Amino acid sequence: MDPPGAACCYPSPRVRVVLYTGKGGVGKTTTAAATAACAAARGRRALVVSADPAHSLGDVFGERLGPSPRRVAASAARGRPLRLDACEIDARAEMERHWGAVRDWLVAIFRHQGIEGAVAEELALLPGAEEVAALLAVEAHARSGAYDLVVVDCAPTGATLRLLALPELARSAFRVALRLQQAVAAVVTPLARGLLAAPLPEAAVFRDADALFYRRLRALRRLVTGPATSVRLVVTPERMVIDEALRAHTDLALFEVPCDAVVVNRVLPDDAAREAFFRDWSRIQAERLAEVEAAFAPLPVLRAPLRDDEVIGLAALARHGAELFGRRDPTARLQCGSRLRFRHDAEGLRLELPLPHAEAGALHVAKRHDELWIAAGSLRRSLRLPRALARASLATAQLAAGTLVVRFEPGGA
Repeated sequence: MDPPGAACCYPSPRVRVVLYTGKGGVGKTTTAAATAACAAARGRRALVVSADPAHSLGDVFGERLGPSPRRVAASAARGRPLRLDACEIDARAEMERHWGAVRDWLVAIFRHQGIEGAVAEELALLPGAEEVAALLAVEAHARSGAYDLVVVDCAPTGATLRLLALPELARSAFRVALRLQQAVAAVVTPLARGLLAAPLPEAAVFRDADALFYRRLRALRRLVTGPATSVRLVVTPERMVIDEALRAHTDLALFEVPCDAVVVNRVLPDDAAREAFFRDWSRIQAERLAEVEAAFAPLPVLRAPLRDDEVIGLAALARHGAELFGRRDPTARLQCGSRLRFRHDAEGLRLELPLPHAEAGALHVAKRHDELWIAAGSLRRSLRLPRALARASLATAQLAAGTLVVRFEPGGA
């Protein structure tokens, strides 16, 4: 029997946000839908959202979905209607709404340079814009107060990592640039407007950009790193899939995005080894499962069996979710890991950042003014240091037992 629902070290938030990600084809969409269906069957108000551009959430429910939440559960549980909604985010439409005056100005600039209209509109969608729009929609649903649980079916791993890292990266990149542009434009624009044919930014451009890059991105950062949100990694018992999930776990930790469980899909039944055809497959799978349990410890590992048919429709999804979670609460934060912390000991001040599965040779640490820059593989994060460390010098940076330990010493940096 599964252990009871576990162990959250934070107060229960008013709404839980659970994001599912993993390599393409591992069963993220089914797992996300089954989680929401299980929660609804247990009396929660649940919403499941597809943030994957290649939407398949409607196919799993056997219903046609759009960008606005619609009820997919009409049957009853324990004498009351299930409260389960679903939607598929239209990132382009969301971006049109949030980008506003900034996008219109960029389109005008490109068209002034002779770029055809449709191409100009494509160029005005800056890299990462659609990912930001998807996350903005999730944040709005979480903030609405209409749900106890918001489950997100994310794009495959790489796109999800960009999605979750983007609020911090974008806010850092635009923090200085936008202020400089605004200060210069206040002086230059009135003079240049009568001299230049090119369209110049109006106040609305800076107003919309400021709203997006400051207020909204700050809200997104609070959402993805706060106690209400966690990521669950979905894998199958295959070498390449597990390796990608291990890298994703490291990248999530770099940005302090909490991961609270691993879901292993398509697990062969115990008696499969009795059949000669499945004997070697069962043995290899058992080794992979043991590896997942050890590598991701102390995260709980939830197992979903290989089905004899596709899991489609509300009833099948609710059964699948009930078997996946057992006595666990699908809305609970199933595990709480360590977070970034600053400490003082006999050797001085130090920063500790858990980075599970990281390799020392792939880490690079540098201090620039009052920021600490940490690069892990292709991702890079900047940390604003507290005042006590802003003027300190970087002494050492070492990876010890899955935790990056950075030591500082007094002095000018």
